[in-house]
Amino acid sequence: MEYPKLNFPPIHLRARRGECCRTEVFDRVRGKWLVLTPEEWVRRHVVEFMLANCRLQPQQIVEEYPVDVNGMAQRADIVALDNEGKPYIVVECKEPNVKIDNEVLAQVVRYNSILHCHYIVITNGLTTFCYAHNSEGSYSPIKHFPQLP
Repeated sequence: MEYPKLNFPPIHLRARRGECCRTEVFDRVRGKWLVLTPEEWVRRHVVEFMLANCRLQPQQIVEEYPVDVNGMAQRADIVALDNEGKPYIVVECKEPNVKIDNEVLAQVVRYNSILHCHYIVITNGLTTFCYAHNSEGSYSPIKHFPQLP
């Protein structure tokens, strides 16, 4: 399967042929091999971007972060923790052919109602929107990917 060029810097992946001839990539944050799906292609790019450009260490990134939304177990794709270990940025990744719309925004806002991150990001690797969560509880678009202070 061929994956599209994303609007993130190119990355180097460790890949191997897994079971049933599926391609697997190594997730250096979680230290395990994962099946390379279109969404995982986006997530790998975002994680590598955050490590290289947002002053984050691997231990500050949690993938598949558990979030209990109204008694239902859900998982945020990526949560970046601040230097005190508190959620600071939540990222929702979609595969490149999924439109980034209000439904995706609503999903990550639901997660953030529990997490209380300062920033939310939604991306399909081609289109990325970043928002700051202000003290009044609303979100304002920002023009750059958030970084730790």
